[in-house]
Amino acid sequence: MSIVDRIERDIKVAILTVSDTRTKETDKGGQLVQDYLKPLNVNLSDENYQIVKDDIASIQSQVTKWLNAELDVIITTGGTGISQRDVTIEAIKPLLEKEIEGFGELFRYLSYTEDVGSRALLSRAIAGTKGKQVIISIPGSTGAVKLAMEKLITKEINHLVHELNK
Repeated sequence: MSIVDRIERDIKVAILTVSDTRTKETDKGGQLVQDYLKPLNVNLSDENYQIVKDDIASIQSQVTKWLNAELDVIITTGGTGISQRDVTIEAIKPLLEKEIEGFGELFRYLSYTEDVGSRALLSRAIAGTKGKQVIISIPGSTGAVKLAMEKLITKEINHLVHELNK
């Protein structure tokens, strides 16, 4: 990545874990996202790390609150599968102005080749934009978080924010 593709300020990030069972103490996926962001030029305050239930209204309420704040990136973990309780995509998709189809495609490809094989077809991970903000929704398992953070998010977070702010 060239210096022109990089934003030269701290990137303001929020993390939302979607789970009926996890707490901040047991949320390994959300904690892992934070661990991957620490070495980057990222600003993540305690108030910008939340856990909500698998409920469309709860998810949209928190994400909308963050969309009205001065944040650059919102990362959600959990609720991206196909079970009845998995509603993150249904909550996030209507909030997007532009979907970044390549994110979901690449995530599923990498999941297939490097992690879970054909079970990757069950993932509905997505990313998109709303104004100058990026929303990324990934599965909550630590394997999926590790894959998304290592292979996609940490490599492109600066470029994504740069593109939305140029």
